[in-house]
Amino acid sequence: MKYIDRPVFLERLIKEKDRDIVKVITGIRRSGKSVLLFEIFYQYLLNQGIEKEQIIKVDLETYKNKQYRDAEKLYNHIVERIKDKNKKHYVFLDEIQLVPQFEDVVNGLRIDENCDVYVTGSNAQMLSKDINTKFRGRSSEIRVYPLSFAEYKSYKGSFNNWDDRKMLNEYLMDGGLPYVVQLDSVEEKHRYLNDICELTLFRDIVDRYNVRNENLLKAVFDLLCSQIGSYVSANKITNTLKSNGYPNVTSDTVGSYLEYFCDAFLMYKVQRYDIKGKAYLKTLNKYYVTDLGIRNSRLNFRQLEITHSIENLVYLELLRRGYIVDIGKNDNKEIDFVAKSGSETYYIQVSYTIVDKSTRQREIDAFAKLDDGYKKIIITMDDTPYTVLENGYKVLNLIEFFNGENILKLI
Repeated sequence: MKYIDRPVFLERLIKEKDRDIVKVITGIRRSGKSVLLFEIFYQYLLNQGIEKEQIIKVDLETYKNKQYRDAEKLYNHIVERIKDKNKKHYVFLDEIQLVPQFEDVVNGLRIDENCDVYVTGSNAQMLSKDINTKFRGRSSEIRVYPLSFAEYKSYKGSFNNWDDRKMLNEYLMDGGLPYVVQLDSVEEKHRYLNDICELTLFRDIVDRYNVRNENLLKAVFDLLCSQIGSYVSANKITNTLKSNGYPNVTSDTVGSYLEYFCDAFLMYKVQRYDIKGKAYLKTLNKYYVTDLGIRNSRLNFRQLEITHSIENLVYLELLRRGYIVDIGKNDNKEIDFVAKSGSETYYIQVSYTIVDKSTRQREIDAFAKLDDGYKKIIITMDDTPYTVLENGYKVLNLIEFFNGENILKLI
């Protein structure tokens, strides 16, 4: 199958090239990290005149390279492949977390062997808060997400005469894992998504954390999938599970599982921020799934609540664009997202439609008495030529939001 271009992430790698730092590519399994590094960036380097011999690739997930999951053997293997020490070599290490003490290997190559090192990883061992310590402050994290709608559209639109709305409908159902997007039948997609969960994602968590009750782990995940965009807590989930046939479950166990899902990049936890009190709140967070296709498949394509689904997509798109995203508490009202990047801040509501007057008023009321000058935007699937509501609030069509990288600044 043809790989799908990832221009945003390629550009980030190009900007980091030859800097004296380790490039750490993180994200959920099967989101395209390996293809980005081993195919797309590799081809870019060749096009820039780098010789093949200067690029050393080691896929640590494949069985044939199992021997190199030993730090010393991996280091020696790479050094043996460096034939001309006067030339810079580019080292790609896939799923580096499989190697105990991998930081010693990577730091040694960067410092002693004139290597520009790129690593990928699929769990929170590779998060910047921990990895900077391991790499002595000399690392940069590049988080890879499943395909954005723009990337999905660039691939699908190359051989389908579909309009944006039809592609969005497919995207809402299938999600953005690159391999899924290239499959034709619903059955193939469903099977692949289930296999990813059962054989890879859950297996990783079970093995890494010694989970004893795999059925309970799956039950917690499925319950989270059914409640994306809703306030949840370990206690609330525990009480629900107890009434659904898990009498011995504890909130401590559920709390651990929630952390595991986030560690594996399966879920993102979103905190509540008291806008007027300028403080984070400790209770009732929300969780969003990293890929809607996985979520829909786990629920057998039931519970397809459109507003929560598009809310999930908006959240992921804001993360892709580099925003820090919280839920906003405005007195006794909730703002879906407070998105911040540098000096920019946006208050964002997401609603399938605001044609109904009461729905429209409810969304507008969330912004009440916020007079700090930041933009207040409602993202909806309504097709309307109007972009300005009362009090200077903005309304933005979902597809226009996806298609416009800088639309929040421009609207």
